[in-house]
Amino acid sequence: MTSEAAPRLITIGETMVLVTPASAERLATATDFRLDAGGAESNLASHLSHLGVHAAWVSAVGDDALGKRLRTTISARGVDTRWVTSDAEAPTGVYFKDPGNGVLYYRRGSAASRMSPDTVRSIPLESSEIVHLTGITAALSSSCAALLETVYERVASSDATLSFDVNHRAALWPIDIASATLRSLASRADIVFVGLDEAQTLWGTETADDVRAILPEPERLIVKDGEIGATEFHRTAETDERVFVATTPADVVEAVGAGDAFAAGYLAAALRGEAASDRLAAGHTRARLVLQSTSDYISETTEQKG
Repeated sequence: MTSEAAPRLITIGETMVLVTPASAERLATATDFRLDAGGAESNLASHLSHLGVHAAWVSAVGDDALGKRLRTTISARGVDTRWVTSDAEAPTGVYFKDPGNGVLYYRRGSAASRMSPDTVRSIPLESSEIVHLTGITAALSSSCAALLETVYERVASSDATLSFDVNHRAALWPIDIASATLRSLASRADIVFVGLDEAQTLWGTETADDVRAILPEPERLIVKDGEIGATEFHRTAETDERVFVATTPADVVEAVGAGDAFAAGYLAAALRGEAASDRLAAGHTRARLVLQSTSDYISETTEQKG
């Protein structure tokens, strides 16, 4: 995207090259593989762009073939990549999907892990309507954690809304540090997305209402409960409204990336001014596309062809 207009949403975080079997086979036996782009923040920006929202993804990639591939791939989806930088001294991260058996990450020392407050120094965060972050960035490095603090401070003093997806990654940090850090970051955001399963792991909560009790501060808290549904808590001056919408049934091929798709569908509906039930339904609709694929991003056109 070449438009110099301020994006409606800016998101910041690492994206890696995704290597996945071309069909839903295990890594140990698959022979045909596909390269794609995978990262919570660029996934979200890609979905939003497909839904007609001008979204910018901010990050750093290696000055290598994989980094160039990422920028080309994500830009081709319509995402604004003007603030993605190349680092000649660090590589682009890579991860592998093993359908039915999880994910393998090779991201230590990546270019994105070297991001810092300087990364956003010249980026007009205050001019966007929403700035979206995830808990993954906080776990990458101390400089990335400092980056988040800078973004929080700048957004807090502006009219922009801060959206935060907890996105706990157990492999990145000890549970005690993750629990306290993610709780603090979520409590200071305006919109928070969290899976009930990760909330149980982090804070020992059992229900969506328990999660709200742990996180009463965000104006909107969205608790996702897998195949059951999602609940939005919306705090107003008078009350804390609670809305639940059941999950749209799907034949699940791979769950990784569905949370990013849900957040994108929800935020696109929020930017359109839709009601809570419609926001949640839009999240489910977008997540369903990803659940039925081995890719983190998929358009309706691709799904129909497949």
